[in-house]
Order: sequence, then structure tokens, then C-alpha cells
Amino acid sequence: MLFKAPVLNAIAEGQVTLAFRRWRKPTVRGGGTLTTPVGVLSIDAVEIAALETLDAIQAKRAGYASLEALLADLSGQAPLYRISFRLTAEDPRKALALDTSAAGLAAVEIALAKLDARTPWTTSTLDLIAAHPSVRAPDLAALQGRETPPFKTNVRKLKALGLTQSLEIGYRLSPRGEALLAARRSGG
Repeated sequence: MLFKAPVLNAIAEGQVTLAFRRWRKPTVRGGGTLTTPVGVLSIDAVEIAALETLDAIQAKRAGYASLEALLADLSGQAPLYRISFRLTAEDPRKALALDTSAAGLAAVEIALAKLDARTPWTTSTLDLIAAHPSVRAPDLAALQGRETPPFKTNVRKLKALGLTQSLEIGYRLSPRGEALLAARRSGG
């Protein structure tokens, strides 16, 4: 479940605690969590919603100026879900992104070796992001001759290790990612 930057800011400020999505099958579940750039959301409930039960209060809790604005975003045929959540913790990837310790980098190398066990991809992806910060994911994927969805999935794996950071457009290496590549270049 993705949120646009203005909604993420409103979540961080405690103004947005609801989301509405049309899904064939929910991608989150009640009792679960979702890590976002502003922190970890605890998912309180995921339930089917009917358009006629929506109101201006729910629209505001979902970050919309009006019920009409919410309804305009909810076109489609898939079932409509109401997701209620609350911000419960800081994004753990922020701390990882800053951990450039030898022990932290050694742990990352082990994790990367596991990701590369079948087909090596982590180094080329890190090098690509380092060489092309702020470039859209479809453009980066094309540079590697890959489809965009699997490329983005791989970048999310690197982000979970604290190696990359998402930007408004594209990505960049985190301090940890930069330290990892510097250590590799120096043979350390």
C-alpha cells in the first residue's frame, strides 16, 4: 500500500488515519504493520466498505478536502476497502541507513550474499543507483534491461537493509550504501 508524499506528511502529523483502496485482494491485514517513509503503521482494521457509507469525516481522515474528492479517486470495479491505521514507530530503515559501522557493513554483506545466491543482482543495482540518483525506476530498470515491477521489488529489498533511500523521483544510496561501496572499492 503506497501513499503520496502529501498524505505521508499528514500521517506523520497525525491528521490521516484512514485509507481507501480498491483491491481484488487486500495487501495489508488488520493486526499487521506497514513500514512507510514516515514510520511504521499499525493496521487496526481492513474491511469492505460501500460507497454510500462514506462521509466527509472519513474523507478528511483519509486526507481528502471533501467527500467528492475522495469519491473521484475511487473509480473502478474491484471491491472497496477501508483501512484504519495509526503511526506507532519511526521507520527502522532510517537508523539502518545511518549505520556505517564495520559490524553493520559485515551483516549487510551476509544479507546481500543471500540475496545474490541464485542470481547476482545487488551490486549492479547499487552501482546503478549510485551512478544515477534521482532517476525514475522505469528508466533505471530499462538501463538494466529489466521490467520495472521486479526492479522495484529488488530496490525495496536493498532499502530494507538500509542501503538505499527513496526520493520524490527515483532513489539514492544511503550513507550505509555509500559506505558499503567505498569499503568494497578499498578492499575492506
